[in-house]
Amino acid sequence: MVLLLLALGSLTLQGLSRQHQAQLSLVGLEVKALRDGANADSLLEWGRMQSWDGLAPEQCRQVAALPGRLCLRLFSDDAALLIAGSGEQLRWWSGSVQNGRAHFDAHGWSDFCPRREEAQCQLP
Repeated sequence: MVLLLLALGSLTLQGLSRQHQAQLSLVGLEVKALRDGANADSLLEWGRMQSWDGLAPEQCRQVAALPGRLCLRLFSDDAALLIAGSGEQLRWWSGSVQNGRAHFDAHGWSDFCPRREEAQCQLP
C-alpha cells in the first residue's frame, strides 16, 4: 500500500513538474515579447525626436543603448513612415515630408501596419 502511494505521488509530482516547465517556458516567451515591445516603443519615440533628412527614400539608424533598428521610409505622395523593430515586435509612426524634412503626426503611433501594402511596413 505504501509503495502504491509512493508511486502515485511520484507520478503526480512528475506531471506537476512538466506542467510547471511548460508554464515557465510560456512566461519566458511573454517576457521577451514585452521587452521587445518596450524597446520598439523606445526606439520609435527616440526616432521621432531626431532630425531626419527628407531626401533619401529609406534611412536607418541604430541606438547603442537599445537593441533593434529604426528606419524612416518616404513615399512618393510625401507620406513618411517611421518603423521601429526589436526582436519580432514592430511599431510605426506616420508622418509627412514638408520642406524637405520629416514631420510626424501627433497621433500617428500604430502597432499595426498603417499602409495598404504590408511590404511598405517592413524594415528595409
